[in-house]
Amino acid sequence: MKKAIVLLFSMLVLPALSAAPDWEEQTQAWRSQRIERLKAQDGWLTLVGLYWFQPGENRFGAAQDNDLVLRVEDAPGHIGSFFLADGKVRFRAAPGSQPQRDGMPLTETGMAPDTSGAPTVLNLGTLSFHVIERGGELGLRVKDQQARALRDFTGIRFYDLDPSWRIQARFIPASEKTTIPVPTVLNRVVDIPSPGRVAFERDGRSVELAAADGGEGRLFLIFGDPSNGSETYAAGRYLYTEAPRDGQVVVDFNRAYNPPCAFTDFATCPLPPRGNRLRMPVPVGERAYLRPAGAAAH
Repeated sequence: MKKAIVLLFSMLVLPALSAAPDWEEQTQAWRSQRIERLKAQDGWLTLVGLYWFQPGENRFGAAQDNDLVLRVEDAPGHIGSFFLADGKVRFRAAPGSQPQRDGMPLTETGMAPDTSGAPTVLNLGTLSFHVIERGGELGLRVKDQQARALRDFTGIRFYDLDPSWRIQARFIPASEKTTIPVPTVLNRVVDIPSPGRVAFERDGRSVELAAADGGEGRLFLIFGDPSNGSETYAAGRYLYTEAPRDGQVVVDFNRAYNPPCAFTDFATCPLPPRGNRLRMPVPVGERAYLRPAGAAAH
């Protein structure tokens, strides 16, 4: 596995784009949609638990005698058990527990993980839970439609819009199938497919960022800058672009947003790969989220 990303700085100046007449309106609409996604019943603000399975039985519920103790007010003491064997997980409901799958009660079921593309989601009252896979490890993600983070959500703070940070960049495709090593908040490093890099010049500096595959031809940028930890989230921010065309791609930093870990302690966020930290502040996009008083900090 390649341990670093070597950045080749280009001397080509690629200026900021002139904002389209409806650019500001579209960006404001994107901000509104961003907030609505966070507040959705299955959004990141509802995340209340993350547990990693051990081989064999993993008992789950709010009672202290469980292996996976759910710290949610009024949650059932014993919900059921997850059995991990041969890289697969099965769930068996505890006596008296009535979880559902697709609206139907169940007593036992296999649990397809999120990496399957169609994870098995179980519901119990306001709770939902499903299996995730990260770096070969399987765990349980739990959401609650009445989560405190959702109830106490204070909104998102944004910088003012600045069209000069809507940049026409060059897209440098990878010469062959490539991955980049990306650290995560779990203190693990995962290899993520990379279609190439974006390159541009800003404030007299040449910048080149490794891009991850964002799906549907899009690029996904995980980046940091000197504003992290003061004005913006300490661990960096994320940004999607549209698919590159004719060797160019629009990188609009006004749509830089906070990773899920800014809002919850139970996410598995990737962090900026080596080389993806800009030397100049990026004073656009989302500012640091101010958690309500008493909320745990990541």
